[in-house]
Amino acid sequence: MKDQTTKQASASQKPNILVRLLALLVTAALALGALTLVVYRDQFNLDAVKRWLALRSVETDASGAAAPFTHAGGDSISFAYLKGGILQCSAAGAHYYSFSGDQYAEEVTPLSQPVLSASSSAGVVYDAGGESLFLFQDGQEAFSLDVDGTLLSARVNDSGWLAVTAQQSGYKGSVTVYNVNSTSRKEIIQLNFSSVFVADAAVSPDSKTVAVITIGQENGSFFSQLLLYPVDSIEPSATLSLGNLAVLDLDYEAEQLWVLGEDRLLSVAADGSDYETYSFGRSYLKGCHLGGDGFAVLLLGRYQAGGAEQVLTIDPQCQLIAQAPLRGQVLSFSAAGRYLSLLTGSGLEIYTRDMSLYRALEDTQDARFTALSPNGSALLADSQQAWLYIPS
Repeated sequence: MKDQTTKQASASQKPNILVRLLALLVTAALALGALTLVVYRDQFNLDAVKRWLALRSVETDASGAAAPFTHAGGDSISFAYLKGGILQCSAAGAHYYSFSGDQYAEEVTPLSQPVLSASSSAGVVYDAGGESLFLFQDGQEAFSLDVDGTLLSARVNDSGWLAVTAQQSGYKGSVTVYNVNSTSRKEIIQLNFSSVFVADAAVSPDSKTVAVITIGQENGSFFSQLLLYPVDSIEPSATLSLGNLAVLDLDYEAEQLWVLGEDRLLSVAADGSDYETYSFGRSYLKGCHLGGDGFAVLLLGRYQAGGAEQVLTIDPQCQLIAQAPLRGQVLSFSAAGRYLSLLTGSGLEIYTRDMSLYRALEDTQDARFTALSPNGSALLADSQQAWLYIPS
């Protein structure tokens, strides 16, 4: 009887041992896989999978360049790489293309000072100093507007909320917020200013706050302010004095707001409670792009009349991440996702935020413009044609 009990106990232990051994092997395999992804993260880049999913229908040559297609051209050309296609803006109007060059939508109208402003999913084209505005997303023209006044700025976030800054009769400035994704494309709020001018405005990523830059005058001196308004209130939740800073650009990230001046870059807390500053010192600003995830790109030069001599990446605490000298004239540059791109006469180079070279393309077919996608693919264009570069 004792021997029989022992045999039964041994038999019941064998499955447990096999289960534990299998669990150990699975754990070891997962750990090894995680280690492999860390060591070879550039080779096993999730962005490569995203590129394949988004652009699998686009055929490329061995270098990763797709066949070019003809765009509308015109003077004062600019481009945006959207989630669903390519938006082109010029003095002749706006044109929205698929990645293979099929035209989704267009607005053929003369624009005296054409401006293109875009998020990753939507782009807005407007005539600065004019009245017309057109917004494109999801393969169509989703919204248009003729303001009763003078357009100064228009910015759209990834959720399709649009902030329009204009000078209208009876006021020194007005900011109107629209929810373009709503069925009625309705106006959410309008903020009117009588004592100060309005320079710019942007809606937060969560669409709960609109940041407004105002310019006033006191005792013969100009001063700027940043005001944060909940989109359901005409009273600001925070007011931040910017002194005599002339604001050139602003852009929201998840937890902060970039504010660009002529001699410094500010990172403002989302609630407006505090800010950090990166000073350009004795260098002059030659260019800036605020579209990277968790970093801004600066092009600086030592001389006011010269070109850019170095590229810098700055983190949300306004600390320097990395910098590198420029080996040639930068024709165009862009930032999106974790990447930045530099187009020169020698080719296109795509870097990560720490200025590590990710991919390079020598033959850019004399491209003069570039725009970057968050997944690392790049748009290249000249005055007549555009094409994609999809890193392998």
